[in-house]
Amino acid sequence: MEVALYPKECSEELAAALAIGGIRPTHVDSLELVTADTVSQWSVLVVDLGDEPMRRLRHIEEMVEASGLPVLAVAHAAQFPLVEQASGVADFIAHPPDSAEIAVRLRRLADTASGPDATLSFEDLALNPLTYQATLTSEPLDLTYMEYELLRFFVEHRGRVWTREQLLSKVWGYDYFGGARTVDVHVRRLRAKLGEERAGWIVTVRSVGYRFG
Repeated sequence: MEVALYPKECSEELAAALAIGGIRPTHVDSLELVTADTVSQWSVLVVDLGDEPMRRLRHIEEMVEASGLPVLAVAHAAQFPLVEQASGVADFIAHPPDSAEIAVRLRRLADTASGPDATLSFEDLALNPLTYQATLTSEPLDLTYMEYELLRFFVEHRGRVWTREQLLSKVWGYDYFGGARTVDVHVRRLRAKLGEERAGWIVTVRSVGYRFG
């Protein structure tokens, strides 16, 4: 698999993890990516947030619009809240990344991006995993990255009850350092954004967790 890696001066740990995982990166800067004729050769854009997370996150939306590539951000744990709020980030992984995990994440993103029609729907809700856009009655729904991921997981697994611990593992991943309260906070935000009529889609199962649908 070939990926674009931004910026050129990425961390040694990231470069090593990609090499061990059998991933061939092309080092780029934002200008090269926007004007490159070889975008079609890449499957995913990997962004190392490093010590300039705000500046590099600002570049992501522009690069995604120009390239159409899904973005995997590599971030320190303290940067996770920034990444969750960022537009254009399809997935993120903790720094320093594990070589096996980053290879799995990249292949999953590449497979999703190459799918012919990945749109998910539930009643009048539509989710597009390729663009990370959500609409409700065809109107855009303003979600953070993790709100989108949680809602997508619920839609993909509707009808089943999930504990908070299971949701943390499935949606946030094993490298997330937050507690079960994180799930409750995101569920509350999702219900508010879905609106009063649709808040009941996310059902609280007392002493267990949540069920969607």
